[in-house]
Amino acid sequence: MAKSICLINGHPHDDDRHFCHALAAAYEQGAREAGHDVDVIELAKMDIPVMSDPLEFDNPPPPQIIEAQEKIKAADHLFIVYPIWMGTMPALVKAFFEQISRNDFALATNEEGGWPRKMLKGKSARVVVTMGMPSAAYKLFFGAHGVKGFESGILGMSGFHPIHDTLIGGVGGLSEEKSERHLKHMRELGANAE
Repeated sequence: MAKSICLINGHPHDDDRHFCHALAAAYEQGAREAGHDVDVIELAKMDIPVMSDPLEFDNPPPPQIIEAQEKIKAADHLFIVYPIWMGTMPALVKAFFEQISRNDFALATNEEGGWPRKMLKGKSARVVVTMGMPSAAYKLFFGAHGVKGFESGILGMSGFHPIHDTLIGGVGGLSEEKSERHLKHMRELGANAE
């Protein structure tokens, strides 16, 4: 059954030499060839302001962000790819998700008190991250805290379930064979809307 997918390419630099762009393109190719609808959001091509006042969460975001909110709202599945920088997501990715969360889009106040209401229930997500270090080292020595925090504190709190991740390490030294194996895996994930 065809699904609606929102693909977020979170690499802050739009140079095609970065592996995140190849992974995003492979996923999109697999999804489209399988008949899924794909909306693409490329953060490197957006002007994403950094929020400095918590009161901004209560107000509508800029037009580019509203357009991104509409793509996310229309999707059954969210695919996000970004590099690990200094142990976590680049600042641009965090700024994007803060902006996306404005105006009760991701979370809304619970009138009865307690936990906020999860406004994006019914959607699944896949987080793909690349890094220079081996992914096993990131998991073992650093607990993959940056990815886990994103999955539970942003996606999970907003209602996404299930949330899966793919960690790709050693990106600077990948052989052509390993690169192609990762790209093939992305095409398969796209075809299955996973």
